Amino acid sequence: MNKIKNLNRYLSKGFTLIELLIVIAVLGVLAAVVLVAIDPVQQLARGRDAGRKSTIGQLGRAMQAYYTSTGVYPPETGVNSWMGSPVSPANNILVTSGEIKSFPANPAYAVPGAGIPCSPNNVNGYCFDASATEIVIFARMESKSVISNCPAGSPTAWYVFSSAAGRSGGTCGTGATAPVPGITTFVF
Repeated sequence: MNKIKNLNRYLSKGFTLIELLIVIAVLGVLAAVVLVAIDPVQQLARGRDAGRKSTIGQLGRAMQAYYTSTGVYPPETGVNSWMGSPVSPANNILVTSGEIKSFPANPAYAVPGAGIPCSPNNVNGYCFDASATEIVIFARMESKSVISNCPAGSPTAWYVFSSAAGRSGGTCGTGATAPVPGITTFVF
């Protein structure tokens, strides 16, 4: 009988309010440390940058396929152009020629307007520039991990498909200076 009383007393004993508050405080501190370590804003920026990189590569390959079948790159504006007429991603030459099914949407930038330096030569935030024989398709990168690849004097990171190089890659510049046709070397 004495053992049953001791067992009941042991089983009915719980945590005190102070002990519970201490545990909750410790868990809160640990959660804050983990949240700072993973930096969700930068994780989202890296995800959007990955989407831009993939899309730039796809648009570049589609543009090369168009060039292979027609022998020319489309002009920047007007009918049968990069922009389409009227200006609409659905009327983009890559869509109307069948190189791509629909023009991809650009993931939104954390800072509105930060990614479109090439107005009016952009479709859904992806920029296009052409010379007589070369083209570039590019978008601005926003994550700190990508921007950290750029030197101090050129703090703006761009992801570019260059027909001169025949591939895509990253380059750096100033905020007002967008990539131009003929790029053959990449920083990242």
